[in-house]
Amino acid sequence: MTTAIILAAGKSERMGKGVDKAFLSLVDKPVVAWSLLAFERCKDVDRIVLVVRKEQQLAAKAVCKMFGISKLDKVVPGGQKRQESVAAGLAACDLDTRYVIVHDGARPLVTPELVSEAMKAVKRSPAVAVGRPMTDTVKSCAKGSVVSETVPRDRLWVVQTPQVFQMREIRAAYRSLGKQEVTDDCQAVELCGGTVRIMEWLRPNFKITTVEDLQLAAVLLKS
Repeated sequence: MTTAIILAAGKSERMGKGVDKAFLSLVDKPVVAWSLLAFERCKDVDRIVLVVRKEQQLAAKAVCKMFGISKLDKVVPGGQKRQESVAAGLAACDLDTRYVIVHDGARPLVTPELVSEAMKAVKRSPAVAVGRPMTDTVKSCAKGSVVSETVPRDRLWVVQTPQVFQMREIRAAYRSLGKQEVTDDCQAVELCGGTVRIMEWLRPNFKITTVEDLQLAAVLLKS
């Protein structure tokens, strides 16, 4: 079985105080509903675990009911940090879960096709991240905004979600983390010596963090 963990428990600090971007309106749906529908429509996904802020659990269930998310298995509260929310999602997965997909609910441009391609890749590698090669020039600043060096970009990738794992791999990685902090789930696998492969995806798949991102996503989703 394959379980998708959709993360929507972030603080949304760059959107403004008291704003939960997962439930902001995007075209004709809440932001998180776009991700839920993509996984609902993907034939390679069996169950969905939705991770939200504790106070948003009832609202999240209402959204799932409104948009007919039949694959929803559980809605669980997240933690203060992203990795705590992922850990809560992993704990909610049923024992027969063989593959797990972790996706940011704030990436509404995800498609069933993208999820299916990532699922094909994880059959060949225990951990797969969706990403794209870095094309901008990258500068490193040792102090403030003063450039110390230009970083070669030929080996650099911008990593996104979904990230897909063989369940035993991601469980082992999270058990071994301890107090170490990670910024994505593939980093947890890397830290315990696992192999991570990047699957190139060049279509728009950005994360909504600002009002401008919301506006751009609306244009793309209408087109």
